[in-house]
Amino acid sequence: MDIKIGLLVKNKITLQEVVSHSKKLTRKNKGQLSNMMMMNKQRGGLKALSKEKRVKLEAYQFLFYLLQTNPTYLAKLIFQMPQNRSTKFMDSVIFTLYNYASNQREEYLLLKLFKTALQEEIKSKVDQMKEIVTGNPTVIKMVVSFHRGTRGQNALRQILAPVIKEIMEDKTLNIKTDPVDIYKSWVNQMETQTGEASKLPYDVTPEQAMAHDEVRTRLETSIKNMKTITDKFLSAIVVSVDKIPYGMRFISKVLKDTLHEKFPDATEDELLKIVGNLLYYRYMNPAIVAPDAFDIIEVSAGGQLTTEQRRNLGSVAKMLQHAASNKMFLGDNAHLNPINEYLSASYLKFRRFFLAACDVPSLEDKFNVDPYSDLVTVTKPVIYISIGEIINTHTLLLDHQDAIAPEHNDPIHELLEDLGEVPTVESLIGENPLPPDDPSKELMGKTEVSLTLANKFDVPGEANTEMDARTLLLNTKRLIVDVIRFQPGDTLTEILDSAASPEQDVEYQRAMQRRAVRDAKTPEKMKQVKPVVDDSLTLLGKKDKIRSNLQRLAELGKVHPENRYQDLINDIAKDIRNQRRYRQRRKAELVRLQQTNTALNSKSAFYNVQIDSYNQYIKTCMDNLASKGKLSKKPGDNKTKKSKQVSQKYTAARLHEKGVLIAIEDLQPNQFKNVIFEISRSESVGVFEVKAKLMGVHLETLQLEYQDLLQLQYEGVAVMKLFDRATINVNLLIFLLNKKFYGK
Repeated sequence: MDIKIGLLVKNKITLQEVVSHSKKLTRKNKGQLSNMMMMNKQRGGLKALSKEKRVKLEAYQFLFYLLQTNPTYLAKLIFQMPQNRSTKFMDSVIFTLYNYASNQREEYLLLKLFKTALQEEIKSKVDQMKEIVTGNPTVIKMVVSFHRGTRGQNALRQILAPVIKEIMEDKTLNIKTDPVDIYKSWVNQMETQTGEASKLPYDVTPEQAMAHDEVRTRLETSIKNMKTITDKFLSAIVVSVDKIPYGMRFISKVLKDTLHEKFPDATEDELLKIVGNLLYYRYMNPAIVAPDAFDIIEVSAGGQLTTEQRRNLGSVAKMLQHAASNKMFLGDNAHLNPINEYLSASYLKFRRFFLAACDVPSLEDKFNVDPYSDLVTVTKPVIYISIGEIINTHTLLLDHQDAIAPEHNDPIHELLEDLGEVPTVESLIGENPLPPDDPSKELMGKTEVSLTLANKFDVPGEANTEMDARTLLLNTKRLIVDVIRFQPGDTLTEILDSAASPEQDVEYQRAMQRRAVRDAKTPEKMKQVKPVVDDSLTLLGKKDKIRSNLQRLAELGKVHPENRYQDLINDIAKDIRNQRRYRQRRKAELVRLQQTNTALNSKSAFYNVQIDSYNQYIKTCMDNLASKGKLSKKPGDNKTKKSKQVSQKYTAARLHEKGVLIAIEDLQPNQFKNVIFEISRSESVGVFEVKAKLMGVHLETLQLEYQDLLQLQYEGVAVMKLFDRATINVNLLIFLLNKKFYGK
């Protein structure tokens, strides 16, 4: 229906265009109008209202639905490309495909992709467990990058901000664990206090430095302070397992389980060290070392962390890193041996934290999703993707289709065959072909389109409802819930076989009426699923429907009458328990969104302060610059004298001699004397008015901003156009303005 309406509207527009060009059809305009109609018909890109374009659009919508819901293809495709190209592909196409996990469905599917891709990477790329730590695994990098976004950033801020602020506010804290640094600080302090050069050598080895009692005392104090601060961080981290984003915890579990499957002889401690590398070193450690860069703390405009603060945070981060990996201080760090016992005790705390972090429900239980969830959703998923990303994905799939789908009957082969060859950017935009090196092609490729994803291999709605056992099971569960709310009993068969009392019937009817009123008030956009239960049925009618459905489900092997359908009742109880958890999660998500909104407002205010500060500084500079060319007064003079003229007039020939003017289109140099340029200040500081006259006749006036000229100069642009005809040397024009107006 929407296509029919669209075609009618399009046809009306086409006719209006024809009429606007000619009221009558004559011999002269016949061919012109015919061509116009044909061009109108062929015009338009991927979203054009033509059958050919519609088929292409639907083919892409089918393809991206398959890629989104079946992570195997993308998981394999990632590792068919060089790492630098796969990283770019993931950062653009993959996060776009999943809408950056903006809702539960997309988050579930994205985590499913992370899981599949990580399993694929460990299976095909990892030969030794230590490679996860020493290398830079593609999927791990992508997971950490994604969870450093808003939701993960909020978690890090809640966990780390209080203790980081405590360190920063302690101005007396100065953690130094290098004996040589401590020694030099001590020598410098003595010289400053006494005013005499120290007799001690300035350059010493760690062993020589440790020979001094003062150095050992200061080192012990630093170690004590470092333990105290590290304890505060460790305590904040180990009690925060519930604040860690579910995605990070889930991938930690997948990492641990997949490594254990590939390396069955690995001990649990070895596996947990790998988990610690992900959760602490890759996710938390950078936020401790550079809290300002990760928005963990707020820094005032123009402010920054001091060297001492960064060193203190770096020392604590190093301690936590050693504790998380159960790594002792040895060799060159032998002076820190007293810390090793503390590190061993801290590792045990980290170990319990890592185990708890890996204890998470499955994706399906967390998001209450099954393979049939999309079938009962009215609103189809929509993604916003650029033309360039569509073409890039299409090209990669064609190049590697045998590797990602070795089976010839795989559905992706059919979809790629439907699409055919990779189209050009211009054809998807609806523009005429351009030369290969045309710079506007890249800009066209950034054009975004919306794709409403759909499953080509889905059975039509009514047939699917009748034939799909899972949908039938879902309908039956809802019917049973409606019945047992008003007619209790020991077993389901007992309830179905016994008659309801009049009071129960009345109570049921009232409840259905209230539901009907509530549903009528619900906006259409908020109705997420199709109504699968007919509330107009009586209590007896629903019981009859349940009996019929149970019979069919028993034939399909989904329920078992011999245990009086107790398995079905248990499933319903599990669903009810999950509903409560979903409500709690929605409340928690609302709190996180409010926190994010508050943080964004705070960040916006911070940037506004910076912008105002920069703008004020620029204005002051421009005012000072302009003041040099304003009116001046010599001592003893009674009259004001202009140091610089208000306006400057030049013939084009004179500017050509100065090198400011290079050429004027359609005008020979011997005619330049007939052209006059008048340059004057405008009322706005830093803005000039340029007037062009030909033989005394005013042609055009434009405004020239001094800062724009400086920007062109900064970017290395040597020439520019004035009035779209005069070619000007940028550097010499700046020189002229400086000389005549700014007194330089």
